[in-house]
Amino acid sequence: MILLLVIACATFYASILIKRCMDFDPTITSYPDIRDRAFGTSGRILVSIFMTLELYLVATGFLILAGDNLHNLLADVDFEFWGLGIGGKQSFVLIVALVILPTVLLKSMSILAYVLASAVLASLVIIGSIFWATTYDGIDFHKSGVVVNWGGIPTSFSLYALCYYDHLVFPTLYTSMNK
Repeated sequence: MILLLVIACATFYASILIKRCMDFDPTITSYPDIRDRAFGTSGRILVSIFMTLELYLVATGFLILAGDNLHNLLADVDFEFWGLGIGGKQSFVLIVALVILPTVLLKSMSILAYVLASAVLASLVIIGSIFWATTYDGIDFHKSGVVVNWGGIPTSFSLYALCYYDHLVFPTLYTSMNK
């Protein structure tokens, strides 16, 4: 937990520095503008490569995470597409990618707020389902089992830490919120 707190503090500090850069020079509206001011033209290509690579890897990580979780919930899903059999985790990664694809095409962050509101609604539905199952379906939580799965700690830590790596989108969000 201490390491998560350190990562959260570092991300918070990075967001404050990005905000200060953007407030200092009103022509800075995106991360490439900050990159140009910080590294000039010589470091522009290297920073662009790492920034793009990080964004692709984070998106790929979220797709794999969603595919794994859905496969654990619904293990027997297979379908055929143009003669190609797709099943297991790959099918869910593909489905999640197709569901998320329209949000990538949005031009305004204000429209994306409605998508995020649906995520809050989905969380409420999940909480309601758990409440319903425990109250009316007779499912109780008085079972014996392992309290902490020590083998899963590195994976769960990396998934929680992944949430703090989105500082690359801070300038875009900050500019969009100011409009």
